[in-house]
Amino acid sequence: MTGPSIGRRGLFGATTLLALIAGAPRAFAQVLGYPRCLEGPMVGAGGPDHITVWARISGALEVVVEASPDRYFKTPIRSAPVVASAENDFCVVLKVAGLQPATTYYYRMRIAGKTDRYQPVPFKTWTAPKGPASFRVGFGSCCRIQFDADQKIFNAVVDQEPDLFFWLGDNIYADTVEPSGLADLYRRQRSVDRLLPLLRTTPQLAVWDDHDFAYNDSDRTNPIRDQALTLFKQYWANPSAGDAKTPGVFFKHSHGGVDFFFLDDRYHRDPTGDPDTPAKTMLGTGQKAWLKAGLKASKAPFKVIICGVGWSFAETGSDSWTSYRHERNEIFDYIRDAKIEGVVLLSGDTHMGELNCIPWSEQGGYDLYDFCSSPLVQIPDNDFWEQSPEVRMRPVWGKTVCFGMLDFQMGESPTLTLNLHNVVGAAVWEPLVLTPADLKNGVSSWAGKIDKDELKRRTAKAG
Repeated sequence: MTGPSIGRRGLFGATTLLALIAGAPRAFAQVLGYPRCLEGPMVGAGGPDHITVWARISGALEVVVEASPDRYFKTPIRSAPVVASAENDFCVVLKVAGLQPATTYYYRMRIAGKTDRYQPVPFKTWTAPKGPASFRVGFGSCCRIQFDADQKIFNAVVDQEPDLFFWLGDNIYADTVEPSGLADLYRRQRSVDRLLPLLRTTPQLAVWDDHDFAYNDSDRTNPIRDQALTLFKQYWANPSAGDAKTPGVFFKHSHGGVDFFFLDDRYHRDPTGDPDTPAKTMLGTGQKAWLKAGLKASKAPFKVIICGVGWSFAETGSDSWTSYRHERNEIFDYIRDAKIEGVVLLSGDTHMGELNCIPWSEQGGYDLYDFCSSPLVQIPDNDFWEQSPEVRMRPVWGKTVCFGMLDFQMGESPTLTLNLHNVVGAAVWEPLVLTPADLKNGVSSWAGKIDKDELKRRTAKAG
């Protein structure tokens, strides 16, 4: 990054201090009638020439975001004004354009023409690089404020200094078909003090899973699926949601020469218990066509497909891709037949950390790696430990809450390094490194990358 002289670590540290200062008068702020942010700001999907900021405002007031390369805002660049409305639960998303790539900017909210008195110090964030660049992505799933309202995990996430953070579903545990219940949980989660430094600096992108869609294991029969979709779009600042013909939360985002495909695994999903025939779908016809077309068009050396549920085999009847194998295999066959290279899979949901491999090299393709990070804030679950994914590359992690990290080095010889981190930020595995050469038809790479103990267990089980 270029711009004002403060390091990324210093940036996060300063923002943490600001969060504590800003949090002190919160109860007082709820009483007084000053124009202010009730929740936020949160940085959303950006680009080389813009930043996006989400916030929830204290009334039907005009809101502007100002960005500046200097802390004194001598030359502020302003977003178009937006008026918060009850129709959108007073949530606003504002875009500041005309910025320089890979540059750090100060930003501040101006509400009804005034700076929020409870956020007197400007925040800092950054624009994306214009072309290939090295960067880090943090990600996780399963964030239940009812389990832990303190959420120390986010201190560890901030310490890793990610350039982006991805939420892979169950971002709240509403477990309701009352829209007001969903909205309430969104607001509560956005107010967690330890989360604020991450939200206010690092671009956030998200998909949902069942608990932030309706009930556990919910599907397209959810009676409030359209209201849930509306709320999701109000409370997140993704670059888009669905396409012109197909509703949903799916979208594509590009950063640093990598393409990310975020999937909606709920809105179009057939019930999990239906027979797994070729017609059974998790994605729906429109979203699946969108995914195939996007993968085919992508020239990125790494193409990351992101889904709220696991791609690897799990127990029969689970609401993962295990119960939608025909459709899963159709996608994998398409990747092979269309000669689409560089695909890596991310997932969540299982309440444990996993790094598995689906050896599609045995089907004429290449090995597909499935990296699952769960939970961020929920009880780690041992019930899944005896699952038998196709190839388990690293030991299951269920000792603490966790988050995943992706390190992209995008020079002449690109690499992607995967690892899982525990509640204090320590890496729990030996890192797994992938190159584009590992991810092309005819290449089998898993045997040279598997953990030695996992290989012994696999060999003993096979024998």
